[in-house]
Amino acid sequence: MEERKGIVTMQGGALTLCGPEIKVGDVAPDFTVLDASLKPVKLSDFKGKVKVISTIPSIDTGVCAMQTRRFNQEAAALDGVAILTISCDLPFALGRFCGAEGIDKVLTLSDHKETDFGLKYGFLIKELRLLNRGIVVIDRDDKVVHVEYVKENTELPDFDAALAAVRGKIS
Repeated sequence: MEERKGIVTMQGGALTLCGPEIKVGDVAPDFTVLDASLKPVKLSDFKGKVKVISTIPSIDTGVCAMQTRRFNQEAAALDGVAILTISCDLPFALGRFCGAEGIDKVLTLSDHKETDFGLKYGFLIKELRLLNRGIVVIDRDDKVVHVEYVKENTELPDFDAALAAVRGKIS
């Protein structure tokens, strides 16, 4: 398994990402994660749609909650776009958060069981078995059009750049 050491941090401490680095122009690999009811969900379930994948270390942190709320707000203005938030949190924790916070436009998904997404997209943090914070935007033809691996996990991603990539594919 490919490992990329020291390119991201959490509170300044260097971390190792497992899996290949996804780049703009790549064909987005299919993956399987779980929804809040433990049902498998695949990227291919959203075929023909623009897809935003927002990755977070844990929904139970302030920065991750803020990122998820922001994409839930943005989703209202993005017709025909699937917005997926993926973490290694248990599906039950994701369901609890969405219920308490009124998150109803973003689909929160768990990669805890197989870390299939994390390993295929290079977001899995070896030292923590959590996902690195980031964003991947995939067009209707399953090509990656934007990707960001946030360098410091306590910071938010560049929402404007990701949303510009989305809007460029839906107009």
